[in-house]
Amino acid sequence: MSTSVNTRPPLSVLDLATVGVGKSSGQALADSTTLAQAADRLGFRRFWVAEHHNMPAVASTSPPVLMAHLASKTEQIRLGSGGVMLPNHAPFVVAEQFALLEALYPNRIDLGIGRAPGTDQATAMALRRQAGGLGVEEFPQHVLQVMSLLGDHRSPDQALNLVATPSATSFPEVWLLGSSGYSAQLAGMLGVRYSYAHHFGNEDPAAIMNLYRSNFQPSPVLDEPHAMLATSALTADTEEEAQYLAGPARIMALALRSGKLGPIVSPEEAAARVLTDQELMVLDHLPAIKAVGTPAQVVERLDTLVQLTGVNELMITGTTYDVASRVSSLEALSAAWSASVSNALPVGNKS
Repeated sequence: MSTSVNTRPPLSVLDLATVGVGKSSGQALADSTTLAQAADRLGFRRFWVAEHHNMPAVASTSPPVLMAHLASKTEQIRLGSGGVMLPNHAPFVVAEQFALLEALYPNRIDLGIGRAPGTDQATAMALRRQAGGLGVEEFPQHVLQVMSLLGDHRSPDQALNLVATPSATSFPEVWLLGSSGYSAQLAGMLGVRYSYAHHFGNEDPAAIMNLYRSNFQPSPVLDEPHAMLATSALTADTEEEAQYLAGPARIMALALRSGKLGPIVSPEEAAARVLTDQELMVLDHLPAIKAVGTPAQVVERLDTLVQLTGVNELMITGTTYDVASRVSSLEALSAAWSASVSNALPVGNKS
């Protein structure tokens, strides 16, 4: 059952540092900085950056490096990885990186862990340097190793006298991320925070959250389930304007499915493209942005998701060609989300 409280869960932001047509990687990262500063000013709880490799549209290749920069340019918002793709990295390296970030910015660092490669198989091989040893089969063991190195000493094989940092005074929050039931079950069994990738996942989010909660076992780091839903949203003054600004995201989504991803096109170029019936069917089945419209329309959609899933937090993403459109969207959403909270739907744990 849900806990009835007259408030809405806190909002956070997920960013990919997307590269637009005619723009550089440096400009994409500068735009991410602008977006993080806006989210910080508006009171969003977290700002997470993704890990993707060898993609012409995405400049966010190394979350820890980008997080360090963003943390230095913001005041209080938590910075995190959405996520670190653990099969690409040695657990000890990940633990060292995030322990260092936590030492630099205490109580502001999140380690979101995923098990997808975040790229194609050839690039994954280049990252891992070997076919075995860093695969998804070892994922649960490697998660436990990272957790142990970051202060959660439950792993029975962590007797290697390794420390991620010589004298820690605090540790990052560890989250498991996923788009299927696997990570939801694992997060529950390990008793850690869980975030479902609703922005591209096609599973029933309510069923995923129930799976997480039904498998949850209290742990040294978490007494009860704590879940977040990552979804996509874009707002503007009118529904027509919002749909227009969402055009580049639709083209990006189609390009991802065809394996021909290029830089993010402008809304003018997106509007000029005539989509085939098959492309329209693809977007109808899995929209590029889940909630597009006026602030009131988007808030209604997000309230429904909260009611269905009972999540503790929401994370918002959404590709646009220019950062100004996305900042404006966050500003409008923040204002609408905090207004009339007495009318908000109940939130909390659902079972």
